[in-house]
Amino acid sequence: MILSEQQTSIRDAVRAFASERIRPRSMEFERNAAFPPRLFLELGELGLMGMMAPESYGGAGADCVSYALALIEVAAADGALSTIVSIQNSIMVSGLLAEGSEAQRERWLPDLVSGKVIGAFALTESDAGSDAGAIRTRARRVEGGWQLDGSKQFITSGRIAGLAMVIAVSDPEAGRKGMSAFLVPTDTPGYRVDKIEHKLGQQASDTCSLRFEDCRIGDDALLGTAGRGYAIALSNLESGRIGIAAQSVGMAQAALEIAVNYARDRRSFGKPIIEHQAVGFRLADLATQLAAARELVLHAAAMKDAGLPCLKEAAMAKLFASEAAETITSGAIQTLGGYGYLEEFGLAKIYRDARVCQIYEGTSDIQRLLIARAL
Repeated sequence: MILSEQQTSIRDAVRAFASERIRPRSMEFERNAAFPPRLFLELGELGLMGMMAPESYGGAGADCVSYALALIEVAAADGALSTIVSIQNSIMVSGLLAEGSEAQRERWLPDLVSGKVIGAFALTESDAGSDAGAIRTRARRVEGGWQLDGSKQFITSGRIAGLAMVIAVSDPEAGRKGMSAFLVPTDTPGYRVDKIEHKLGQQASDTCSLRFEDCRIGDDALLGTAGRGYAIALSNLESGRIGIAAQSVGMAQAALEIAVNYARDRRSFGKPIIEHQAVGFRLADLATQLAAARELVLHAAAMKDAGLPCLKEAAMAKLFASEAAETITSGAIQTLGGYGYLEEFGLAKIYRDARVCQIYEGTSDIQRLLIARAL
């Protein structure tokens, strides 16, 4: 894909910021299992927390292709941070723009796009992951609003979020048309973080199990109309899959860069190892996979910018890019040999961080199912 001058400028600006402010501190973030709140504000100042939001709400007013390019660069510096940025843009901000009332937008968008408030998307439950229609969290009408009761699992930023978008069943008799979406401030009584999960990777991005006990919210917390929850969840996942595909490309890009630089410098049998066919051909294959993944991501983003349906293309991008990220990172580790297995060279962290991309926002199996249905 040939980028416009503006898209190239955005990519280069984010790359420079990420190289200076994120990448050198990535291991520190992992050790601390958290990001400093000031970093979110810096991302907001750069426009990265609300890239596609209108400028009237403090957003950057950028297109989806520019957003994908920016997320690639953030992920190349730190995979865990790119997950938070992806949810903030692809689900929270996009969901409010598409479904929120003017009052809801005015209340929440400025703080979300500035990085003052981090958002969490609470859809998944212990028995309802890929089958979103099986959720059990209930929303019951009470005087002046709603009462939420139930639990959620694997919720990114559940601990640090100031606002959660919660999908709950408001009409148990209506099936998928009985689900609604709610905007729940996390300081609401009854919103509880049950557990912070210990994970293989992305340690700096908290993943939590949540519990709602007699959690009462006003009528103004309903996002869109009652019964729209399932549709809102699915429409957000389209953007979310483009985001996860983009972060997969970013992490793979960082891994391949480490491998190529090492292969140029490391000498064996009298020449750089990149000149040995076994190494050079491996890197050639990995670079080709990376280029293909990037084009799938940008193509899906371009279709979204054009207002075209892109569920299949987003699924293809996420499927290919997430699986390519693991392959590319593994190949990069192999290129460095024993050094690739050491933490100090950075590939071990990328490998851990990238693995989850085949799981969240719809597993690879679910992506194949969606693509097959489209065929």
